[in-house]
This record gives sequence, C-alpha cells and structure tokens, in this order.
Amino acid sequence: MSDPSTAAANANGAAVAPPPPPKEDGTPVAGSGRMCSNGCGKEAGNLECPKCQSLKISGSFFCGQKCFAMNYPKHNAKFHKPAAAPTPKYDFPEGTKDGFDGKFKYTGKLRAVMPVEPVPKRQVPDHIPRPDYANRSEDLESIPQRWTGVWGGRIFDKAEEVAKTIAYGLPEAAGRMERQGKVLNAEEIEGMRKVCKLAREVLDIAAAAVRPGITTLELDAIVHEECIKRDSYPSPLNYHRFPRSVCTSVNEVICHGIPDARPLEDGDIINLDVTLYHGGFHGDLNATYPVGSSVSQENLDLIACSREALDEAIRICKPGTQYQDVGKVIEGIVSKKGFQTNKTYVGHGINQLFHCAPNVPHYAGNRASGTMRVGQTFTIEPMICAGIQKEKHWPDDWTAVTTDGKASAQFEETLLITPTGVEVLTAAPGWTLPQKEVAEDTSAAKKKKKGKK
Repeated sequence: MSDPSTAAANANGAAVAPPPPPKEDGTPVAGSGRMCSNGCGKEAGNLECPKCQSLKISGSFFCGQKCFAMNYPKHNAKFHKPAAAPTPKYDFPEGTKDGFDGKFKYTGKLRAVMPVEPVPKRQVPDHIPRPDYANRSEDLESIPQRWTGVWGGRIFDKAEEVAKTIAYGLPEAAGRMERQGKVLNAEEIEGMRKVCKLAREVLDIAAAAVRPGITTLELDAIVHEECIKRDSYPSPLNYHRFPRSVCTSVNEVICHGIPDARPLEDGDIINLDVTLYHGGFHGDLNATYPVGSSVSQENLDLIACSREALDEAIRICKPGTQYQDVGKVIEGIVSKKGFQTNKTYVGHGINQLFHCAPNVPHYAGNRASGTMRVGQTFTIEPMICAGIQKEKHWPDDWTAVTTDGKASAQFEETLLITPTGVEVLTAAPGWTLPQKEVAEDTSAAKKKKKGKK
C-alpha cells in the first residue's frame, strides 16, 4: 500500500496533493484557504505542480487542471528555470563603439565593435575583372529581398523564380533540368579548378594569421590583399551591399559576420568564409578555427563534428545522388553528437554565378529537388550549432547568430560531380577524404569466438 502522504500524479502529469486534514467537526476543507499559484484569484484545490515537488519548491497549488496547463509556461519560467547570469559588460577598446549604439539586445557575449572612424570600402584595381554586381550602388534593390535567395543559400519564397530569372536569366519556358543546376563543359570546369585553387590559398594564408589580439578587420585586409595579388576579386565585396571582402563569424555567429574592430580573444572560435572571382568563375570555401589555447572541449567537439558532417556528405556525392539525401547524412551525424544543424541556410550551385541552383539543404526531411549530374559544381556547407539551431539577425541585416548565444561552427567546400564520383575543387593540398570506419564483420567475429570454445 502506498503512503497516503505521498502526492500522486493525475492523468495529465500534475501531482495531486493529499487532502488537507478535516476540521475538528470532521468536515473536509477544500483548500484550507490556499489561493491558486497562478494569481487567478480562485481558491486552490489539491493540484500541485510535480516539477516544483521534485525541486522541493513548496506551495505551488492550482485551482484546476485547465488553469495549470494554460499558465504553465509562465509558471515554469518563473519558478523552474534559474535566472540567467547577467551578460558581462564588454569593455570596448579605445577608438571603438557599439555598432548598434546600445539599442540591440544581443543573444550572446559577442558585440559589434565598430571603429569610431569608419574604415572605407576597400578598393580593387581597375585591371582586375569583376562580377557584374561589383560596381552597383543598388544591388538588385528593385527586387524584394524575400525573392532574392540571398547569399549563403538562404531560402526565400521565390527561390526557384530567382534561379530562373535572376541567376540564369532564362526565359519563363526554360527547361526544368537547367533550373536544377548548370552542367559545365570542359573549359568551364578548368576555370572552376583554377579559381578554387586560388581561393584555398587565400583561406590558408588568412587562417595562419588567426590569433588572440588580431581583429577581424585586419583579417579582412589580409584576404583582400591576397585576392588582389592573384588578380582576383573578393566575391563578397558589394554582393547585395555586403561591405567587406570576407565573412568572419565568431562564436555564436552562424554565418555572414561582418569584419569589425573586435580583437579575437583566447577561447574564441572563428569561421573564415572566402570566395574569389577569377577568370569569370567563383570559388567558395570556409573553415572554422580555434583561437588560442583555451577553447572549450564542447566547442572543439563542435568544430570536429562540423568537419565530419561535411566529409560524410561529400562521401555520398556522385552522379545520380539526390540532393535531398545530403541533409539526411549530415543530420544523422550531428544529432548523434548532441548538436543541431541550421535549417535556414543551404549549400548552393556555383559557377559563373556566386549563388544559383541547386539548393543543397543540410537537414533531414528536406524537399530539395534534383539529382547530381556530371559537370555540376556546388557547395556543401553545414552550419552546426551547439544549442538551438534557429537564428536571429543583427540590425546590419547580415550577421546571423544563434538565438541562445551558443557557438556555431561550419566548413564548406566547392565540389564537382565527375563520372566516377566527386572532386573537391577547394581541397587543401594533400587532402583526401578520411577513411570510413568499417565495423567488424559480425558473422566472422562469431565464428572466431565459436572456434575458441
């Protein structure tokens, strides 16, 4: 027999406290004068919050199940969740200020640290060929942003229309296959190989400069100058009015961080997203790096998981693979590690255009159309979050950060589908796809074990 003094749970999970002792005349007391904890003004019954019981918080009684259920989110936030630690005040370096004048509520510790004296837009010598958007003062401004499928493959309502009318400039009746990704000829493939090799060189040079104390504006200057040395245009510059030559995404920034005057700190992580335009083609890649020697184990694991997810996605790329299968592979790895993959931003086609069809989502259950075909070039670039995968944008309309302020990591490569599989055009020198671990053959193991008996 159970102890009658122990509260039992009803069918909806709320605990039912034992009835209060009767009056001296034996008449039961409905609520002993308790008022409902939700503040509805009604007398409380015997219904008690089970979570409060487990946390040893006394006095959480409610007038009924309906009131308990309707007000539980507020009750949960007030009584069950510990108060968030105040965000440490950031000491802005001399000559800098908050880029949003203290009027924006940041989700994490990172701040937009802007120089008081603005850094002018970096210039590209006239002799270097550039994409058509490079000199636009208004980049596609006449088209609503929700139509543009903006940089990084962020999906909007009119993504297919964009691929058809903006990216390819195809007529309305253009074939569906062309809208699912251009097939490059031999000459175009060589152009892609060239620019991707140059992009890798620039990324590796910038990565070598990552250290505590350097600012992302200084990293931007390095990337810009290395592009110029290679007679290449830094593709991000002025793309939909992006103001710099590289994306620098620190800590909770998922993607598209704008370089600023904040010095990197020991324990940060940073993603460098480099794209070059050379010979009429774009080459795009990125990687995440630890800063200093004090990076948390969770963030080191996050970086490793992001690279593993990309590698395993690359492994399935070959003619006939469905683009939607990429996300299934990625999420299968990420979820096992306890992380989440962002669902807003996707991989994308890339060639003479910075971003075009196909879209390559990084999560399971996506509805990406099309299959991989020989001669297609595209990126895979999963953005993996330590906590909640959803993003919030800073007022600069570019910087996407995690809503919970936890870190995010990303790796990206530009790929070419070949007759025998896939070529990683942006691969580091000497890089090969890691050997896949093969589980021991079960039947052979059983025979071996049986033979020992």
